[in-house]
Amino acid sequence: MKFIKGYHLLVTVLFSAIALNAQQKIKIDGVAAVVGDKIILDSDIVKYKQEIESRSEGKTEFKDCDIMENIMTQKLLAHHAVIDSILVSDVEVSSGVQRTLDHFKSQLGSMDKVVALYGFEDVEDLTNELTRIEKENLLIQRERQSVVKDVVVTPEEVRFFYNDLKKNGDLPNFGIEVELSQITVQAVPTKKAVDEVLEKLNGIKKDIESGFSMRLKAILYSEDPGVAQNGGKYTITRQSQFVKEFKEAAFSLDEGEVSEPFKSQFGYHILQVEKIKGQQRDVRHILMQPKVEQSKLDVAKEKLESVRAEILAGDITFEDAVVKHSYDKATRLNKGKLVNPYTNDAKFELNKMDPKLFAKVDKLKENDITEIFFEENREGEKIYKIIKITRRIDAHEADLSKDYVKIQQLALQKKQQETLEKWYASKIKDTYLKLNGDYKTCNFKYNWLP
Repeated sequence: MKFIKGYHLLVTVLFSAIALNAQQKIKIDGVAAVVGDKIILDSDIVKYKQEIESRSEGKTEFKDCDIMENIMTQKLLAHHAVIDSILVSDVEVSSGVQRTLDHFKSQLGSMDKVVALYGFEDVEDLTNELTRIEKENLLIQRERQSVVKDVVVTPEEVRFFYNDLKKNGDLPNFGIEVELSQITVQAVPTKKAVDEVLEKLNGIKKDIESGFSMRLKAILYSEDPGVAQNGGKYTITRQSQFVKEFKEAAFSLDEGEVSEPFKSQFGYHILQVEKIKGQQRDVRHILMQPKVEQSKLDVAKEKLESVRAEILAGDITFEDAVVKHSYDKATRLNKGKLVNPYTNDAKFELNKMDPKLFAKVDKLKENDITEIFFEENREGEKIYKIIKITRRIDAHEADLSKDYVKIQQLALQKKQQETLEKWYASKIKDTYLKLNGDYKTCNFKYNWLP
């Protein structure tokens, strides 16, 4: 099913389909299938099909049977994720929900409009539904990862894969690619700004210890993006994906105790342990970030302007300037080189690049440097950047020597898909299945019919 890349699409499908329901009064006409303990409604097929055809701009039609089989494979993964005790943390779920809500809000302008368009009673109702979907989505991803985690490809398999594509005339074409390096300068808050945050957190700590509600204080003061949904509350274990400082504070306190203010990469926190449940702890925190004064922003920008001018004048190389001036630890020791998070190599394909970055580098030639630009990262750090095009590669047909990493990834994906297909065929035999109506006559790839 090349037109469907993963279950993450279902989130978008569901909510665009809800809008379609409101407009077109699509009738929910019963259960189409049951996979283990997962139910698929007839309306789910209609909604999924409408969204995919909308994404293809009406150029391609997809058969109900194909869509049904794709959804059934996702439900099969979700069902067995529970059987295999796959775990997802509350923070992962809430973070995913927040990203989706932020996306909807950016598209429509306000949460009230989002709630109204998608037919929910209120933000809480919408959030609960998104939470259910996000949790199942993560279970599917983790189960899929578990199935293919040991799959590797040897250099010989990569060569065989490439030669087979070449023989059949199926070699892919790669678009224009660039390799990038960066220099970053951070605008840091003053000691006065840090002290003000610590004073506020200590004052809130005293209030809570005097009986004030930590949840209410978190809603009023915390700068954690998820606070609107969870009131600053998280359930964690020592294995949870939280920064070290957060976990150290959580597991050093008794039930009801409030921590002293502590620092992490996200800012400054106080934390209260609400409940201890074996190896789990329910904690609630407040996050504050010191404000960066305009004068500090100006100093950071002026410094980078000076560095850029030195590079353009030939007084220092870009690579030496990285070592001498760049703030970012991850790239400073690598001559500023950026790594593509999706491919884990240094090449970025222009037509797949983040639109904001694309706009800055699209017209540049090899060895050109961008103008200075400002970014605020997810940790709240305020940074000025310049980026150099260290290499620009024209669009071309795949070549084994030039594109080995990409071809290796394609070969790995193919082998992983083959492993998943074997897993599907095996698990279907051990899973309760029921199909209704016309779906019993579908010519499925796998043997879904008893």
